[in-house]
Amino acid sequence: MGDPRPEKVAVVAEVRDRLTRSDAALLTEYRGLDVAAMAELRRSLRAVGGEYKIYKNTLVRLAVREMGLEIDDLLTGPTAIAFVGESPDGEPGDAAAVAKALRDYSRTRNDLVLKGGVLSGRTLDADGLRALADLPPRQVLLAQVAGAFAAPLAGLARLLGALPRNFAYGLQALIDRVGPSDEPEPTDETESEASDEPEPTDETESEASDEPEPTDETETEET
Repeated sequence: MGDPRPEKVAVVAEVRDRLTRSDAALLTEYRGLDVAAMAELRRSLRAVGGEYKIYKNTLVRLAVREMGLEIDDLLTGPTAIAFVGESPDGEPGDAAAVAKALRDYSRTRNDLVLKGGVLSGRTLDADGLRALADLPPRQVLLAQVAGAFAAPLAGLARLLGALPRNFAYGLQALIDRVGPSDEPEPTDETESEASDEPEPTDETESEASDEPEPTDETETEET
């Protein structure tokens, strides 16, 4: 087989470059869509950061194989790819919004069939694409994430305020689980008996000191 034509090589390189730069690539079958319908769909996708392109399946297959993406089963029939990139206002593209635009259009035009795609290097089937379309828009998700970060901070303040009380409850629970110790605790009577033993006094120390210390003469007699 001879070398591929430069035009095909260029298309494969373009597809590979778009897949590399895009946040997601969503595949559809567009059989039956006329020029006016395609133009309308492209406008709705462009508004949310999607670019709708049509390539030959054989050339797309070459590009994805070079990248290690396994989407051969999606490359059947007339296939168009919605690449998710930068939106017209300069904001990052919203994969969920692009998926939603595709899904909403497919509800009005049965000719558009959702097939699947690639999101952050992971392959999506048709169900995954529909699930992506059900996600809230990017700005809503960001607000939810910010709220999720703020909520634990408020909970942490309540936790710190409850620490002394919770510590006391935990300590009591530990005592109840271990059970009382077998050794009797000291009582006032025991402490009283222990205190009846006489402490050493100066007189006692004096009596002990009355024993004569050994002298040189004593040591001589012993020897």
